Amino acid sequence: MSVRKTALLSAVATAVLASGSLQAAEALKQVGAGEGQLDIVAWPGYIERGESDKSYDWVTQFEQDTGCKVNVKTAATSDEMVSLMTKGGYDLVTASGDASLRLIYGKRVQPINPELIPNLKNLDPRLKDAPWFTVQGQQYGTPYQWGPNLLMYNTKLFKQAPDSWSAVFEAQQLADGKANKGRVQAYDGPIYIADAALYLKSAKPELGIQDPYQLTEEQYTAVLDVLRTQHALVHRYWHDATVQMSDFKNEGVAASSTWGYMANTLKAEGQPVATVVPKEGVTGWADTTMLHVDAKHPSCAYKWMNWSLEPKVQGDVAAWFGSLPAAPEGCKASALLGAEGCATNGFDQFDKIAFWKTPQAEGGKFVPYSRWTQDYIAIMGGR
Repeated sequence: MSVRKTALLSAVATAVLASGSLQAAEALKQVGAGEGQLDIVAWPGYIERGESDKSYDWVTQFEQDTGCKVNVKTAATSDEMVSLMTKGGYDLVTASGDASLRLIYGKRVQPINPELIPNLKNLDPRLKDAPWFTVQGQQYGTPYQWGPNLLMYNTKLFKQAPDSWSAVFEAQQLADGKANKGRVQAYDGPIYIADAALYLKSAKPELGIQDPYQLTEEQYTAVLDVLRTQHALVHRYWHDATVQMSDFKNEGVAASSTWGYMANTLKAEGQPVATVVPKEGVTGWADTTMLHVDAKHPSCAYKWMNWSLEPKVQGDVAAWFGSLPAAPEGCKASALLGAEGCATNGFDQFDKIAFWKTPQAEGGKFVPYSRWTQDYIAIMGGR
């Protein structure tokens, strides 16, 4: 995404979050027969029809059952998702917590009618009424998957498993006797500022950081200093899963934040990688399937939201993406995920995760997301 486009999105985010007003949209009263089509913006790997691997297909059966043909537009970042939903032409988006509030306050998505989605009964109680999709008592969408941003490292370059995010934020020697300069990756979204804040919350308790998404000016300045120091270590600011995996295999990358999908794929290929939840904890993402305010295919959209919470679908998605099901029954309902899949992907780590959410000023107390966007663009550019 271009710097210009990202800056524009940050300005839009500031305006809509500052307004604080919500559209009093009418939720659907009943689901019809279906309009024959469904257009979804999704993270890569979230909507599979067996084209990548014939074993992973939760689209074909849905299409056969409903007559709703599924079209998918993949997006690599939350900012890209917000941009696509702002332009319109889509019914649903699988939005992470750093996008969902922008979509709600930007009036790009509409509240749903939970009574029309019977499978909400399968929802993990830990996700019920979560603040990244529930606003003023209204529910905007259905939870889809969640997971931690883990620390992945090359086991040949660390004699012992690193127990701190200092592995990516501080200069150090690795097991091959060489420095880690140029062998670290950082996520290329502004929300990564929260990872540095989470690290400082523990490393410098005198700063008084409570919530890594709510930073005072003093705290924010200290966090940016950590990220500017990190810049000298960074080989690449990543967002593409395939590129990250290639860098670990071919470019000598030693450590990075990652998602379960990349870690599990690399392990399956026999690559020398492992993951840990560092002592500081982790940030993480909980994605919500949200309905566009002007969706052209609302009945198909509701049918998909209900289908997406089927336990087997949830388990299959988790197996493919390396994530966790929003419906706990999915842990047992998928042969692809296996008996230990949820444990492997971090099902019991929920309380250690600081889930992504859009930073808001709250009357000027904290630094808003627009500043995060502008400043992180500068940091990635070496400024």
